[in-house]
Amino acid sequence: MDRPTLTDRAALEAHRARAARSGLADFLHRAVADEIEERLSVVNRHFTTPAVVSGFPRLWENLVPRARQVTDTETLDLNAGAHDLVIHALALHWADDPVGQLVQCRRALAPDGLLICATFGGDTLRGLRQALAQAESEVTGGLSPRVAPMGEVRDLGALLQRAGFALPVADTMPYDVSYENAFRLWADLRAMGETNALADRHRAPPPRAMFLRAAELYEQAEGRADGRVGATFEVVTLTGWAPDASQPKPLRPGSATRRLSDALGTREEPLPGPADGEADSGNGRTRD
Repeated sequence: MDRPTLTDRAALEAHRARAARSGLADFLHRAVADEIEERLSVVNRHFTTPAVVSGFPRLWENLVPRARQVTDTETLDLNAGAHDLVIHALALHWADDPVGQLVQCRRALAPDGLLICATFGGDTLRGLRQALAQAESEVTGGLSPRVAPMGEVRDLGALLQRAGFALPVADTMPYDVSYENAFRLWADLRAMGETNALADRHRAPPPRAMFLRAAELYEQAEGRADGRVGATFEVVTLTGWAPDASQPKPLRPGSATRRLSDALGTREEPLPGPADGEADSGNGRTRD
């Protein structure tokens, strides 16, 4: 069965190129790069062959010097086992096959190599999505795809396991930003290269009235006391290691060598047996 196409790659690349030419709004990329650097500072490892997968290789070339820069195409330009660190930077939400992207990253890692994937989570611009949907429904009488799908942290964390990573961890960080109005937010999204590039989008320009109504709804929902509007970008960070025999593994059930009561310094009390008229079912109790 053919995989459905999520992203119009030609449109996405055109949007990114336009953003780079006009002055890229890169504050989220820089914030994520700082966060990754902080995480790496507490890892007891010196990485010598890093690679970065992103939509803006020239930007990340400055953010992570000496790393190999790879564009987030469907087939990543990575060699098997060639890297001890792979960073996937704010591009996974445009992937038709996000698990496939992570699998390719795992294959590019040497044993015990580290993946750090920063991607947008489901709370990103939730208010804007709701305002656009309501405005389009009111003005045109229908809905069309306008925002790339973004997963919840638990679902995104499960992708690491599906991709075969060991010791998977997923956590989330909200970045709160304020704008003069909704139109300034839309201008920033354009300067980020994050405008609508969905394959199933309507190709006809939307009516101006729709955006005016969406701005009104958004400012009602996200307006602040100082007259500005807020916007939240949720960044989920996925961390996993390429499997290696040296990594810690969970013990088999029943193989513990110490009692929990000894570790906690408490006294162990046996559970009472089945009362009269009750039978122990093994998974609980059943009453006759």
